Amino acid sequence: MRIALIVLGAALLLFIIGWTGLQIRPQPFQSFALSSQPAPTPETPTQTGPAAQPVTAPLPTGLPAPVERFYQGLFGAGVPLIDSAVVSSRATMRIKGVTFPARFRFYHEAGQGYRHYIEATVFGLPLMKVNETFLDGKSRLALPFGVTENEPKIDQAANLALWAEAVWFPSLWVTDPRVRWEPIDDATAVLVVPFGEEQERFVARFDPQDGTLRMLESMRYKGEASEGKTLWLNEVRAWADVSGHHLPVLSALTWLDDGSPWAVFTVEDVAYNVDVAGYLKADGP
Repeated sequence: MRIALIVLGAALLLFIIGWTGLQIRPQPFQSFALSSQPAPTPETPTQTGPAAQPVTAPLPTGLPAPVERFYQGLFGAGVPLIDSAVVSSRATMRIKGVTFPARFRFYHEAGQGYRHYIEATVFGLPLMKVNETFLDGKSRLALPFGVTENEPKIDQAANLALWAEAVWFPSLWVTDPRVRWEPIDDATAVLVVPFGEEQERFVARFDPQDGTLRMLESMRYKGEASEGKTLWLNEVRAWADVSGHHLPVLSALTWLDDGSPWAVFTVEDVAYNVDVAGYLKADGP
């Protein structure tokens, strides 16, 4: 009995320690625009100084009513031309049933490719690092326990992520000539985006009161072994000003069959029209 009590007490102590470690948020990444990090590689020097102010283009005509209302409310008559973006955030992420605090930095060559750098943490310290790229239409996911690449279903999923994450620079959806909008009703429209020689579709749902984007829905493969696609929900829970830009600051990602978000992101820093070439092929923040 005494041994059993000791074992039970030790297990309880380990649970309390582990639970406590999962309540501590990591420190945010340093603001990209103010970062003094060296270039990722000598061959591809990257300067991280202040981002260039974007030029604007007229808002296209003929957009579905809720789409036009959304862009007029966000930008007015002129939408910024964004060719790159760096988005930094802290988050919670559910991995194998355990919800971890995390921080991420996403590098985007707008509409072309990205790199995701993510750290899942315990006691604010990195426990697992993820380095995922989607470049030239191919995805590569590097985890501590292996690398996944050359998987067509993962490429399809990554392409949807490429376009869904433009929610942080949504002018891309009306300035990229490969993208188009199709009407549904006064609060809903379809966003059509390229996938190689094919196309993918999102259902975009807008708030009927203030016109802001609230949800993107698409059919996405969960993994390379998935027999079919699953409804993937990208929910915008709050808009606010970050780094001088009005954008979604709280977002949640949910697979319909899970029933609850597996990731919730709180954006804390953005930089637009900066040189990301070296960072797209690096492996750290």
